[in-house]
Amino acid sequence: MTEAPTRVRSFIDLAAFAAQSDLLAASGDGAWTANRQALFLPDGPVSVAVLRLSGEGTEAALAADEFAIVLDGALALQQGTDLVDVPARRSVVIPAGLPFAWTARTATTVIIMRCSSGPAGADRLVPIDEAARLSPSNPPLAELLVGPTPSCRNFTDYRSANGEFVCGTWDSTPYTRIAMPYRHYELMHLTQGAVTFVDGAGRKATYCEGDVFLVEQGAECSWESTVQVKKVYAIYRPG
Repeated sequence: MTEAPTRVRSFIDLAAFAAQSDLLAASGDGAWTANRQALFLPDGPVSVAVLRLSGEGTEAALAADEFAIVLDGALALQQGTDLVDVPARRSVVIPAGLPFAWTARTATTVIIMRCSSGPAGADRLVPIDEAARLSPSNPPLAELLVGPTPSCRNFTDYRSANGEFVCGTWDSTPYTRIAMPYRHYELMHLTQGAVTFVDGAGRKATYCEGDVFLVEQGAECSWESTVQVKKVYAIYRPG
């Protein structure tokens, strides 16, 4: 009997995934967690889904941390006296254990990255501050680079209590890196520049400013950027 071929783990365009969904917008209590269409991923602490909402509702305490980025429409989230507006192409982290209320413009589309690997790292809503002051961070390993070492910077908005789920903003000068195995999941939203990836099967894609995509844990991908790149990220990296 011939075995089915193993799927090559790769990069996934999440805006295209959302556009292919026939999910209708929902309102009311519980719609936040109920009205989702999941991306196929192996079983584990990370899941990614598209969510469509209209109107308003409330949600009991989430069982896991959730990074949410609005693709179309707009959200307002409220927890106690904290009110966070999330327009299109902006993002927020909702820590596990936090009940909240939401209001959504008609047919608001949201991508959710959920991580259940550990306890929450905050007791409030955490909007991703794209204007935060970035600090120098480590560049890619020298043995992976083709050409000059880039200058990289980072700001972390959210970190789970066990340090495995991290969300924030990063930028870098141009660089080229050979393929490396990703031992983590990373959702990226490019806010500046463009990046070209090639995966282990030779599939190639270029993502540009405004694109939202996922690199799967277990993927083996190269990186090439010829211009300054800035991104919002949500990363699950097991300890």
